[in-house]
Amino acid sequence: MSDAMDHPVILLGGGIGAGKSRVASVFAERGFEVTEADKVGHDVLRTNTNAVAAVADAWPETVDDGVIDRAALARIVFSDPDALATLEAITHPVISQTLLERIETSSEPVLIEVPLMKVLAQGPYLRVAVVADAQTREDRAVARGSQRDDVRRRMGHQPSDAEWTAWSDRSIDNSQEWDHTEVRVHALIDEVLDNG
Repeated sequence: MSDAMDHPVILLGGGIGAGKSRVASVFAERGFEVTEADKVGHDVLRTNTNAVAAVADAWPETVDDGVIDRAALARIVFSDPDALATLEAITHPVISQTLLERIETSSEPVLIEVPLMKVLAQGPYLRVAVVADAQTREDRAVARGSQRDDVRRRMGHQPSDAEWTAWSDRSIDNSQEWDHTEVRVHALIDEVLDNG
């Protein structure tokens, strides 16, 4: 992390079912301000008039009474790489700007849960990947209520654990029992706070 940062900033990544949210909850308990980039993205499609207008221009069939139907939009972009690239070009600059403002205005350590490696890709942040074997991840997502075919489709569009590990400065294997993972998360937090 940059010496210019006056508090630690962590990007937390990983695929569906890896356990990012549970790991993030431990950081929150330890005093980190936690932000989900996905939720910021949802807000952008609800409140940012420029982004909403651009999406409406590109995919008018996804707009109902001035509101973006995110499910309809997802069906389009996740089956068409060019459409997904167009959506990301519309939303990512606004998402990144919002996240940067949160980092700059926070007086607490910050953790941002990121769904994609390119979110805040150029920043001086500690990158942490949460990984677990594919079957464990799939089973967890199904246990939370997702359809198995949908989970497999989403996993097919996401980076692999190997790619997340290569992206990261640290990785946390969450394939085993939670108690084992939690010990590793606390050890990482101790390290970050000691060095921050």
